[in-house]
Amino acid sequence: MSVQSGGASRAPSSPRPAWLMLAALCSAFMLSHAYRTAAAMMAGRMQAEFALSPQQLGSYAGAFHFAFGAMQLFVGLAIDLHGVRRTMLATFPLAVAGALLSALAHSYSMVVLGQVLIGVGCSAAFLVCTVFITRYFAPERFASVSGMVLGIGGGGMLLTATPLAWVVQEVSWRVGFLVLAGLSALAWLLIFIVVRESPQQQPRHRESLGAAVRGMAGLMTLPHTIGIMALGAVTYAAFMSLRGLWLGPLLVERYGYTLVQSGNVALLVSVVSIMGPPLFGRFGPQGKGRRRWIVSCTFALIALFIAMALAPNAGAVLACSLLVGFLSGFIVLQYADVRASYPVALTGRAMSLLNMAMFLGVALVQWLSGTVASMANASSWHADTYSAALGLIAATLALGVVAFISLPAPD
Repeated sequence: MSVQSGGASRAPSSPRPAWLMLAALCSAFMLSHAYRTAAAMMAGRMQAEFALSPQQLGSYAGAFHFAFGAMQLFVGLAIDLHGVRRTMLATFPLAVAGALLSALAHSYSMVVLGQVLIGVGCSAAFLVCTVFITRYFAPERFASVSGMVLGIGGGGMLLTATPLAWVVQEVSWRVGFLVLAGLSALAWLLIFIVVRESPQQQPRHRESLGAAVRGMAGLMTLPHTIGIMALGAVTYAAFMSLRGLWLGPLLVERYGYTLVQSGNVALLVSVVSIMGPPLFGRFGPQGKGRRRWIVSCTFALIALFIAMALAPNAGAVLACSLLVGFLSGFIVLQYADVRASYPVALTGRAMSLLNMAMFLGVALVQWLSGTVASMANASSWHADTYSAALGLIAATLALGVVAFISLPAPD
């Protein structure tokens, strides 16, 4: 995907301030965060209504991320061909449709289909923000602005903490989806009204789908790409598997929390996670120091997930969850590392590839953790369901960081 780097904070003939348009795009990104973390509060009631196993819960939560990740190549091409605004206006209505389908679902297959539609609808939400930043903001501001966008987007998780828990507990999980559908429709309308792209910021070169696929394949032949993508596939997946799937059921079933109480914990974790990306983006190191920070933070996450798997009480889980939420902000350094690891002409497609790795990784880790949890639930294992799921997440982080360290680094 061809992406131009804007050298100023505002395009020369942009009809509206870049910050205003970025804020409108962030509204959809916030809803994307809300959708991907809603399962943590809805899982228990949905599991009871449809008699779901832990494996089915993992597959349900992973369906969003699989659809989201699988669409990244096509979204990147759409942005090149049609621009940020048209891509969002075309895709985001599917999120509304998926939320409505989920609210009306009468079977497990229907809610999974709803998740797939939502994933496709939200698939452009973050990439349009990163491309917009690349085109409208100076290169040296990429990490700080991206960190701020990640923090703002993470605000969507606040909706799926205490507020959603209260709605699910007092009314229904179906009403939760109806609320999200309404908010998504408002975000679409805001983008329609506010976002305009100047001709100067449109890419000069457009490529075919075949050329885009070949370009992605070419990236994978570079010696440092596999290590970057291997770690990218597990870091965000670790946080999302905790906050977006296992945190609520863990607190309710293992420690006897009410749904609203678990929602309060999720709210705290979400608030802390919002603080991480701006701080890491602002104060994180450059050059080789950045990659050392990435490795150190990943090892810290491994230790925290192991501690949660073995935690003797809810207090320890709460403390570890808060630390995981904050430390996960270092993911913004992974995006900055990608921007520094490839030529400017390849930055857009490299970002798209990292997005693909991250979200397919979330789908895979949530599915694997659900599978391991179901196996642990079997009488032959004699193991705690949630300890098995959290241990699996720690193991995937270990594999990812070993690949990142041992495979070639960028020159």
